[in-house]
Amino acid sequence: MVTPRTDVPLAERTTLEVGGPAEHLVEVETVEALRDALGWAADRHLPVTVLGGGSNVVVGDDGLPGLTVVIAARGLEIERRNDRAVLTAAAGEPWDEVVAAAVAEGLAGIECLSGIPGLAGATPIQNVGAYGQEVAAVISEVRVLDRTTLEERRLTAADCGFGYRASRFRRPDNPFVVLSVSFELRPGGPPTLAYAQLAGLFPGPARPGLGEVRAGVLELRRGKSMVLDPDDPNRRSAGSFFTNPVVGRETAEAVTDAARALGVLDAGATMPMHEVGEGQVKLSAAWLIEHAGFPRGSVRGRVGLSSAHALALVNRGGATAAELVGLARDIRRGVRSHLGVDLTPEPVFLGFTTSDPTD
Repeated sequence: MVTPRTDVPLAERTTLEVGGPAEHLVEVETVEALRDALGWAADRHLPVTVLGGGSNVVVGDDGLPGLTVVIAARGLEIERRNDRAVLTAAAGEPWDEVVAAAVAEGLAGIECLSGIPGLAGATPIQNVGAYGQEVAAVISEVRVLDRTTLEERRLTAADCGFGYRASRFRRPDNPFVVLSVSFELRPGGPPTLAYAQLAGLFPGPARPGLGEVRAGVLELRRGKSMVLDPDDPNRRSAGSFFTNPVVGRETAEAVTDAARALGVLDAGATMPMHEVGEGQVKLSAAWLIEHAGFPRGSVRGRVGLSSAHALALVNRGGATAAELVGLARDIRRGVRSHLGVDLTPEPVFLGFTTSDPTD
């Protein structure tokens, strides 16, 4: 039987290092322990919050009521199937260690996702993606526990409802806790070089190996303070705080006109954007933020924008969640009023009265 601890600090369990304590907290390493924890909370009519690596969450200053369950299950297995290999990672496995293992085994498909903090179990929740890859493209199965029935289920990629930085697991009525994730990878396959900035690191005719691409991704992320480093002054962040907005071409043209009218885009110049098909384009949230009057390195008391990347909001030390959310709200309103685009936050907000306190 589980024995939760009481009044446990949570700030130190998140990369932003903000937020109050958990009323009760327990770490679970097995399905049986998870069932016991859920039963313990149900017997006391307490709400349950599931927490992973804390790299994509903002915890409110009042902390979390009820029971916080930290998923700590570890384990990594590789099953080779002809021209494919299935790598299965337990939910509590550190994500970058999963990528490193795949690269070391010569398995292509997730090498561009190197350096992303957090745990493997969070990757399908967020549909983690970077530098031309998304986990949705390689996930073959997600093993989950249904909170309502306490039964295990196995979901296919089609069952997961993947979208851009989205999945069914992010819905308010999601009943599932991720137990493990299986990725179908390509033994001996070439690395993905779909992202121009990454491809630019390898200008020669020779195609780089998986290890070289992983090193290149880590180099790019480090340059943007997107790799956890205790010596980096921008380290207290949740990575990209807003997703890149996907809009229709007419909307993109209207944003371009607004930028020119604002005097932040010269006549004949274009904003950074990327065609995503079906008449849709992806805009750069970082560009929008900086050109709406929030340059990288901006400081507001104990919070600010990373000096390396405008998409990262940082705790400069001792900040509250309210201060961080206040800055995010002002950025969002500024981009909306100046350029006509509504940004969507990427982190999950826990312990707030609303699911999106930046709105």
